[in-house]
Amino acid sequence: MLAKVTSCAVLGVDAFLVQVEVDLGSGLPSYATVGLPTVAVKESRDRVFAAVKNSGYRFPAKRVTVNLAPADIKKEGAAFDLPIALGILAATEQIKVDGMGPTVILGELSLDGSVRPVRGVLPMAMEAGQRKVRNFVVPSPNAHEAGVVENIDVYAVSTLEEAISVLQDPDGYTPHRTSLDESVEDGPDEVNFAEVKGQEHAKRALEVAAAGGHNILLIGPPGSGKTMLARRLPTVLPPLTREEALETTKIHSVAGLLAEGVALLRNRPFRSPHHTISDAGLIGGGAYPRPGEVSLAHRGVLFLDELPEFRRNVLEVLRQPLEDGCVTISRAAISLDFPASFMLAAAMNPCPCGYRTDRKNQCSCSPLEVERYLSKISGPLLDRIDIHIEVPSVSYRELASREPGETSAGVRERVVRARGVQAERFRRRKRIFSNSMMGPRDIRNCCLPDSEGAALIKMAITQLGLSARAYDRILKVARTIADLEGADSVTSSHVSEAIQYRSLDRKLWL
Repeated sequence: MLAKVTSCAVLGVDAFLVQVEVDLGSGLPSYATVGLPTVAVKESRDRVFAAVKNSGYRFPAKRVTVNLAPADIKKEGAAFDLPIALGILAATEQIKVDGMGPTVILGELSLDGSVRPVRGVLPMAMEAGQRKVRNFVVPSPNAHEAGVVENIDVYAVSTLEEAISVLQDPDGYTPHRTSLDESVEDGPDEVNFAEVKGQEHAKRALEVAAAGGHNILLIGPPGSGKTMLARRLPTVLPPLTREEALETTKIHSVAGLLAEGVALLRNRPFRSPHHTISDAGLIGGGAYPRPGEVSLAHRGVLFLDELPEFRRNVLEVLRQPLEDGCVTISRAAISLDFPASFMLAAAMNPCPCGYRTDRKNQCSCSPLEVERYLSKISGPLLDRIDIHIEVPSVSYRELASREPGETSAGVRERVVRARGVQAERFRRRKRIFSNSMMGPRDIRNCCLPDSEGAALIKMAITQLGLSARAYDRILKVARTIADLEGADSVTSSHVSEAIQYRSLDRKLWL
């Protein structure tokens, strides 16, 4: 006897349909799974056997062959437990599985027959919707996540018996619907720009960075508030659109990081890996590639604290995602692309001891030590960071002040308005969403300053020692500053402020 059940699997951050074929043959009792299964899939034999028995059904004493098609793509995870069990019961004619029509089924089985949640349900539901598969049977904890997709009927099941009942009498169950207003991630109320004392210059730089999508490097002594400022950067970024939220949630779903009861991420991701992270942990990898921190920060902020403490090879792998907005991971058997369009926010001390620019503490580092410390960050990486800003230590007067600072909501309002100007400017350019993504042609068309601004850039390059590579960055940042002010053209005042955000190019500490 032969039975077929449709399931789904994840490849990278996208999903594909899998046909689960169960054949019962004559011969000694045995069980074999084919179709490039991983260890977790092969172990389904024991889980399925116990779940079927403990649910009151008969497991066949025959030669059982389970094929997962297409057979040339590796299958992993425990999501095939439920469809395999249903296929075995259908092949032995204990149940019928074709009463609902085209249906995708997935879920991990416990030994008592209960259904456990699985990873990657959102991309699987999106794939089912695109393939016009109307019905989607998932574990109950995953129903909220799958219910985000509008053109499918989601049936939540808690046990193998309940899944059988749904297949045999679908009219007796109501499809699950997710209300996005009630099922989104809650934001942390305590994180707000208003709580940062002083540092008005640094706040302004973060506002410019958020408005133009520019990468930013914060440089200052210990305790000056670099980390505190960076952690509030997502609160001034524009809200996630529905399309961006789906992209971001899909990645977190595949990684298994989506909180229970959360259907869609509302807040932009903020990832802050420790400096001991490996290159595979940062960009993704493994024998079967998984998304790394740069992908988990997609549409959000990747914060690298103590930037020079990261290993050189780890920092160098950031070049491709910063340039292309995606990461390509190649292995002998497969090559996968992971989205990685994020804002890089980094923080570092100006020297090994940290007090080179501090007025309160004396630095003990020699010029050679400072130069060696700064050289840990390569020129090509710095070339992709538009804004370098000094964050000085905060005075007692600023710390003790009870004057409330500007809230994140006020800053975000200006940022959203500037992003709207950029969206209108680049509406015909599909891959450009902010000023930071402009190429040479766009810079020539949109960022050329007036005569006074051009003279100011010329003086900066010749007299202040700014490098040629800083030229484009200055123009991009100046364009963003003009957008924040609602100005049509780039003037000398915009250029002047942009030049201040190139601290490392001016070599302040050497």
